[in-house]
Amino acid sequence: MTQVEESIEVAVPVSEAYRRWTRFEDFPRFMAGVERIDRTSPGLTHWVVRVGGATREFDARITEQIPDERVAWTTVSGDLHQAGVVTFHRLEDARTKVMLQLAHDPHGLVETVGDKLGFVHRQAIDGLQHFKDFVESRGAGPDAGPSPA
Repeated sequence: MTQVEESIEVAVPVSEAYRRWTRFEDFPRFMAGVERIDRTSPGLTHWVVRVGGATREFDARITEQIPDERVAWTTVSGDLHQAGVVTFHRLEDARTKVMLQLAHDPHGLVETVGDKLGFVHRQAIDGLQHFKDFVESRGAGPDAGPSPA
């Protein structure tokens, strides 16, 4: 099982960082490999991702969601097995630390090799950087509202 802990500071208020992260349908805009996320019911999402050139699908349940503080999830079915939490920490009025903690269980040769080469860790770092670029370049606007769990 791979454990990833990474964080990044973003130049937006906590509420904005949280709103943007919980708009799961926007993940393809900043998270490499994520093709689509659909809400299938309150607290349940269906993900379609590309891993090592293959399409994988899984369902994830939101296990905890505290507005402007944290959102946690775990996979409940499908091709990938992971659990994680993202927390949001106020540094200043318009500055937030976003912390990602992820446990990922690679399956199959491609995922295991990719994991040993640090692919999951690198993808987490890149995803956080792209999230930073995404939220800082978009600013608050009408599409910045929260997305229900």
